Amino acid sequence: MTTLIVDRRDDGTALITINRPEKRNAMNHAFFHDLPATLAELDDDPGIHACVITGAGEAFSAGGDIADFDRLTDVPSYRRQVRLALGAFQSLERCETITIAAVNGLAFGGGTELTLACDLALAATDARFAFREVSVGLMPGYGLVRGPETLGRGWTRWMALTGEEVDAEQALRIGLVHRVTPPDRLIEESLAVAARIAANPTVAVQFGKQFLNRDMASINEAIDGTALLFTTAEHKELIAAFLEARGGRPTRG
Repeated sequence: MTTLIVDRRDDGTALITINRPEKRNAMNHAFFHDLPATLAELDDDPGIHACVITGAGEAFSAGGDIADFDRLTDVPSYRRQVRLALGAFQSLERCETITIAAVNGLAFGGGTELTLACDLALAATDARFAFREVSVGLMPGYGLVRGPETLGRGWTRWMALTGEEVDAEQALRIGLVHRVTPPDRLIEESLAVAARIAANPTVAVQFGKQFLNRDMASINEAIDGTALLFTTAEHKELIAAFLEARGGRPTRG
């Protein structure tokens, strides 16, 4: 996989590392293809029952890669790209392998949504979360659908409408993550949780995951609404200002 490094271990676990540190692990077109394919491969591996997902370098993920979205020109093309992205998040829900986010550093926009999509989440003490989409005239499509189930409507509203950052301790209090650890112990503790789950009876764990992750709300409305927001003049103006202020850095909140 071009965007992911997969390390299979002997204890029934695997470590998946998003490998775009030069872009703060921004999610591009290739990533949205690679993630479902990687999870399908792990599902097919009888020796793997749980995996940890983290980011290379100092970030979990800065969100979507602007370079991919700026090539698109109309609602149908935006809808296809948004469906691809949200489908990648859904693949985390639907795969049989238990998925654990190990959030190192910032997790903005799609990075927060990726955290929500995983079955469990641990965060380093320096982790930061935010739905930054509103700052560029967008909304977190997946976050609006799944956020209320995990964070409640109140905190989903707060994060989506203000775009403000939430630190690791606040993320723990609102249920976005399950445990906070020192940065140098994040991967060790996340893999220990994965190993504990992998040691449990496989069928029972898979049944529990699939029952809990059954669809509670349709995601189609989120796809259509997000695609429309990409075409607004306000979004295009805000993105242009965003890129100019940051010297053209191709990441989206």
